[in-house]
Order: sequence, then structure tokens, then C-alpha cells
Amino acid sequence: MTSLVTGGQVAFWMLAPVMVLAAIAMILVRKAVHSALLLATVMVCLAVQYAAQDAPFLFAVQIIVYTGAILMLFLFVLMLVGVDASDSLVETIRGQRLLAGLAFLGIGVLLVFAVGNAVYGDPVGLGQAQPDGNPKGIAQLLFGKYVFAFEVTSALLITAAMGAMMLAHRERLTRKKTQRDLSEERIRKYADHGVHPGPLPTPGVLARHNAVDTPALLPDGSIAPTSVSRVLQARGTVFPESEERDEVNAVRRISEGDPGDQVPTEPEGTDLSGYGEGDKL
Repeated sequence: MTSLVTGGQVAFWMLAPVMVLAAIAMILVRKAVHSALLLATVMVCLAVQYAAQDAPFLFAVQIIVYTGAILMLFLFVLMLVGVDASDSLVETIRGQRLLAGLAFLGIGVLLVFAVGNAVYGDPVGLGQAQPDGNPKGIAQLLFGKYVFAFEVTSALLITAAMGAMMLAHRERLTRKKTQRDLSEERIRKYADHGVHPGPLPTPGVLARHNAVDTPALLPDGSIAPTSVSRVLQARGTVFPESEERDEVNAVRRISEGDPGDQVPTEPEGTDLSGYGEGDKL
């Protein structure tokens, strides 16, 4: 008994709507990552269609080359470059919308003729169309009957790559800032708004405290508030300012020759027996 519905027809009617919807959504979504995932859906469905049409070579090429290599390259570029990008409202190439519309109409006409030829033409069996197998049949068509179209397509792909580079290129509207310009800008911010031109002080006071929650000292002995992260300040986990000032005052009195009663104590568990008197704080 002859089957009225074949496996290829079932695969076509199940995957063809998915491919069309994924292709339409690929050009409508706003995020590049979502477009890449939808493109992967289209490629995998197309590979299954090749397998259903008894084209194992095209199935393997579609999975290995396109889905496994080119799509992964897209994803790597998205991860390295980033997905956040601003849209430019200035057209780099004049009249590109008109050219895109004409190209769309031309491709539509070619598709209509191709589909009409496949529907209304005389069907030929797979054994007659490719008597030597699928890979050899594809090679004979690409490098024999359609070698000119193959070379034109190669040139078109190179042109498309160069066009993408030109579209992504942006003209610099201002002069690139030099080190002198950056230095003058920092000094100007310091004069106008009081923004310190130098780097932020590092945390830690003396040699016994190098924790990130311990403020640094300014030349006059006062505590630099910018030496500790604002996150730690908001959490209230900064080293107590009173204890810090006591130690600073004690060190100052020692440096002036008046040790008094308050000498900075050593942290518990610190053994300085191996150091000389001049090495201790």
C-alpha cells in the first residue's frame, strides 16, 4: 500500500512555519542576542529539511559550518564587543533605502520564478538527478553549470562584508583628546568644581593597618574620607574614626618626643621579637 504522506512532507509542514516565524522575528527583535538565537533556529530547521530531502551532505554542512562555526562566531563577537549599541540616525550611504527596496523586489521576483519552476515543472527522481551521489552532484553543479553564479556570490559576500564595515564606521566629529587635554580638563574641574585632579588615596593607615575598611591619612594627619569605598561607608563597616584618631594622635606625640601614656599597641598575635628596636613602630 502506497503511503499518502511521507516523512519529508511531515517534516516540511512542521518545520516550515517555525522557520518562517523565526526568520521574521529575527529581523524584528531589538536585541542582537535574540536575533542570533532565532538565526540558530532557522539554521537547525533548514538542516533537518535537507536531511528529510535525502541530502546528507547539505545536512552535515549546514550543521557543522553554519550552525557550528558561523553562528558561534556571531555569538563570540557579541560577547566580546557587547550588545549595547546606539542607533545612528545619519545614513552613511545615501539612497541605501531605495537600493534595499529594489533588491527586495528583485529577490521576490526570483523566488516566484524558482517556486513556479519547481511546482509546475516535471518532477525528476533523486536517482536520475544525482546518479553519483549527493556530494558529487553538488560539486558538478557549483563548479560546472553554475560556476559563474558561484563566483559572483563569492564577490557579493566580500562586498557585503566591506559594506558592513563601512556602515559600522563612524566619522569622528571632534578631535581626539591627548594626554595634555586630559590633564587640562582635570585641572579645570579642580578649579571650577573642586574635583581632586589626582588619584584617590589608598586605604590603610600605618604599617599595621592595610585593610580596605581603614581610612588613609592626609599630610596634615586628618582622615581622607575618599580612601574608603562608599559601599563600606553606607554599610557602616569602616574602621572606627575615634580609634583611628587616637592612634594618629599617639603617633604624633611620639614623633614630637612626648610619648605620654597612650602608645599605639600592637595587634594581638603579632610577634616583633625578631626585629631590632629601630624596626618597631
